[in-house]
Amino acid sequence: MPHRQSLELAPGPRSVHDARRWVVAQCERIGRPDVAECAELAISELVTNAVLHGELPARLRLSGTTEHPRFEVHDGSRIPPQPVRPGDAFDFDSLDVDSLDDLDEDQLSGLSTVGRGLDIVSRASVAWGAEIEDDGKAVWFEPAVELSEIEGAPFQLTSSVPSPDEERTRVGEVAVQVRAMPVREFTRFQRHHRDLRREIRLLALAHEDDYPLAKVLSDHFDALERPMRAAMGREQVDLATDRGDATVDLRLRLPRETARQMGSLIDLLDAADDFSRAQRLLTAPRTAEQRAFQIWFLSEFRRQAAGARPIPWAGGADAAGADASSQAL
Repeated sequence: MPHRQSLELAPGPRSVHDARRWVVAQCERIGRPDVAECAELAISELVTNAVLHGELPARLRLSGTTEHPRFEVHDGSRIPPQPVRPGDAFDFDSLDVDSLDDLDEDQLSGLSTVGRGLDIVSRASVAWGAEIEDDGKAVWFEPAVELSEIEGAPFQLTSSVPSPDEERTRVGEVAVQVRAMPVREFTRFQRHHRDLRREIRLLALAHEDDYPLAKVLSDHFDALERPMRAAMGREQVDLATDRGDATVDLRLRLPRETARQMGSLIDLLDAADDFSRAQRLLTAPRTAEQRAFQIWFLSEFRRQAAGARPIPWAGGADAAGADASSQAL
């Protein structure tokens, strides 16, 4: 079974319909048809919110585990959902239907317009929340087996965006050059790292007792977040992407200790892959090619912090593996 599935939603009136069909299909695929009804209702509301209040296009993603599946709705707005206050809950009985199967698409899509849709999300979920990111947000939920008739799951808001104070570090800098870096591979690395960090953080947040190692890994990812941000060179990569360049030379200045810390991510990402396989996460471990690129990229910071000269990307898992061995300090 594939570990991970996602769906890009194009703007338009069929986005809610496509999201509902996709969510039901994913629940069937992972052997969890028992949560399909609540998943369909929650995804309908969140995609409607993204269409009405977010910045499209939106992306859907399935993550978590088979026991604790989690659906995510990504869009370009950093404004979090605004859950209703206690006492303002939407009265599902007012729809005068016996089950969600009796709702037509207009009724499902219209839950947001009556101002009580997010209460439905909380009542259809075991846990739910939002993570604010640099380029938007991910609203996530873990579907329940049945819709709660009373208070729903509490809303949990987290953020990957550092405060201005966290980004001020200019003492003892070192110049780092990352030469002939493939833009496509780097973009895949960015997304993989962000998705993996969120995946482990949310498992630790919602199910720490079931996945105690997730909390340990999450703490390590958080500790390395600042050096990772410093190494991303987003403006340089964005310019290269806009020009259609296949490769880019990154020129960065960052604290020497930060550059050294980048090497720690190599072992951390390997540990996360082992965790993914052991816990049967729906997020796939890295491919050999992804791992090879990441080892080369992260090793360049550690090597150059120790005074070594930059080595361009040679390409391929075998080449990167050989380079990593020869570059070890």
